Amino acid sequence: MRPLKRTAAALLVIAFALPVLAGAAGVGYGAKGEDVIKIQKRLKQWGYYNGSVDGMFGSGTLAAVKNFQRKNGLTADGIVGKKTAAAMGITLSSGSTQASGSGTSGEVWLLARVIYGEGRGEPYKGQVAIGAVVLNRVRSASFPNTIAGVIYQRGAFDAVSDGQINLAPDENAVRAARDAMNGWDPTGGCLYYYNPATATSRWMLSRPVRLRIGRHAFC
Repeated sequence: MRPLKRTAAALLVIAFALPVLAGAAGVGYGAKGEDVIKIQKRLKQWGYYNGSVDGMFGSGTLAAVKNFQRKNGLTADGIVGKKTAAAMGITLSSGSTQASGSGTSGEVWLLARVIYGEGRGEPYKGQVAIGAVVLNRVRSASFPNTIAGVIYQRGAFDAVSDGQINLAPDENAVRAARDAMNGWDPTGGCLYYYNPATATSRWMLSRPVRLRIGRHAFC
């Protein structure tokens, strides 16, 4: 993980809720299908989106949806529900599906991907801890307030920078993501972690270490 050169603010005491990605609540990160194609086409038509119209609701589509929502006075949550769809002039169907299949939500799948990319080979507790750091950042005033926003923040995670985020996670990583989402935080609220054997950032190395799990120091 690459450190962000900023000091961490106090954690906000808020409840973390997992948004529904497809269905009655709308279409969001991790969804795929005809609805996503409609969304991408309309956003591309209006200049909000410059990616491929591939029917996959990824980070580019998420950013475009949020930008559209902000510009149109809507809640910028990145989910295309009834109000956002109406503002886009599209009608949502029931043809969108979640990215990972087998009942795994898009956010759990995304969290599992960063856990696998950053921590495969680490003890299971250490994998859960990586997921917990992501969620702790979501709750912090110093970071984006969505899982996708935290993970894709520039320079935040090596797995995103070097492409390992695109590897398919194994069952352990998915289970670790679910455990983290369900509230298990082995770090006790940490916002950062690093591998002391490879870290070179003086700022990161100066952070007080709260605990070590496997090869990672959490701070």
